[in-house]
Amino acid sequence: MRESEIQKIGVIGAGSWGTTIGNLLADKGLEVDIWVREAPVYEEMRDKGTNTLFLPDVALSPLLRPVRSLDRAADDKEILVLAIPSHVFRGVLTSVVPHLKQGTRVMMLTKGIENHTLMLMSEVAATLLDEERMASFACLAGPSFAKEVCRRSPTAVTIACRDSGHAGKLQRLFATDFFRVYVSDDVVGTQLAGALKNVIAIAAGASDGLNFGHNARAALITRGLAEITRLGLRLGARPETFAGLAGLGDLVLTCTGELSRNRTVGLKIGEGLTLEEITGGMNMVAEGIKNTRSAHELGLKMQVAMPITAEVYQILYQGKAPEDAVRELMSRDLKAEAVH
Repeated sequence: MRESEIQKIGVIGAGSWGTTIGNLLADKGLEVDIWVREAPVYEEMRDKGTNTLFLPDVALSPLLRPVRSLDRAADDKEILVLAIPSHVFRGVLTSVVPHLKQGTRVMMLTKGIENHTLMLMSEVAATLLDEERMASFACLAGPSFAKEVCRRSPTAVTIACRDSGHAGKLQRLFATDFFRVYVSDDVVGTQLAGALKNVIAIAAGASDGLNFGHNARAALITRGLAEITRLGLRLGARPETFAGLAGLGDLVLTCTGELSRNRTVGLKIGEGLTLEEITGGMNMVAEGIKNTRSAHELGLKMQVAMPITAEVYQILYQGKAPEDAVRELMSRDLKAEAVH
């Protein structure tokens, strides 16, 4: 495989996905500085080469170097990868910007919609980064559980970037014999699909928790994809994006995979647990919880019908019983099957 033109990489965020991507690049022989927020995690990564809080049973490459300073993580880097939850994206990027050097290009692994502004993460980034950096701003999405990537299980993802030349460089940077990378220029559609699939995964998990079976899950996935696509088209995304890896691929994985945190939230809701009981025992963020609110409000703002998202919102934030939500979905007015 052709050697990457990009050699100097920083990663901001040492959760499961940030650590996984940083380690993937380090395993290719690249030196990667990864900013770690939690002091105990930093010390373990430095001293033992493991990150048991977010990625147990994985031995990390010695070329993956934990750092505690944003300046150190960003210093003289060609690529800076943002691997942080959506609800802290603006704050962390604001802190990172003063440390960016000329020529450093930014990409993200973050999936989400900002709650109070209803902005996509690329829109948030555009308020903080100059036009030159935004021209090459990229995002990575697709069906990819961190643990399976660490096991070198065959995985395929999409990197979206408006600059096709830079997209090709990123494609070669991340590609391995088990991690296949496709490229797209649909930045809006790629990140929107990655954010909204978490909401539908909560619905699918709740259905499974209620033992409604495979028919119900398949219906939720299919109609969930329809409402994700509806909103995406209204925001200027292309329809084919939602049939691809970032769309259908990630949606199916997140709605069916045992490793899915968002499906697990829904599963426990279907089994009768409260949201407080569920989140109290989680080390990692289930993005769908916060993004259900922003997705619901964005749908209302754009006047896009998103019935599944609306029911998940009512379950999470208004105390609606999952059984009642299903009953309302099934008794909606009959209509032709269509996305528009």
